[in-house]
Amino acid sequence: MICLAGAVVAGLAACDPVGGLNSASIAVTTDRTGTRALEHEGVDVQWLSCTARTGGGASAAARAGSSTAATSRVADVDCNGRTKDGQDISLNGMVDREVEGRCVSGDMTAKAGGKTVFRATMLGNCDAAPSPSVPSRPPAGGSGEGVRPTATVTVTVTAYPQGK
Repeated sequence: MICLAGAVVAGLAACDPVGGLNSASIAVTTDRTGTRALEHEGVDVQWLSCTARTGGGASAAARAGSSTAATSRVADVDCNGRTKDGQDISLNGMVDREVEGRCVSGDMTAKAGGKTVFRATMLGNCDAAPSPSVPSRPPAGGSGEGVRPTATVTVTVTAYPQGK
């Protein structure tokens, strides 16, 4: 199941345009940073699940009528979840920037049990050091320095029964 979820995220990421906001990474980053922010505010999160839809819209400043705002891609985020005591959680809004799984910025509102927990223009820490997406392991008996990952080759063999 975890592999399937990873494949879905990778597949969604492949469908997003290069250079624009990536809906899969926005959803994952909003989920992680939103959960941390809710817990920081005292909400006991059991689970939170986020989706993001990107579009060619204008940024919040441009939508507000600012003449100096540049047009940028915007993603609408919708997160739903539940607290450990059974209350509904929602985190909704728009994201205009995502930084390598560390933060999202935009205009987002979180509610738990029908009450507003916070309204934020940024979730996470954009200045944090990036975390590696895949932990590296040195080979057995080596230090791992200078070792590069190798390609995995899959070979499919079709066997036919004898006599056909």
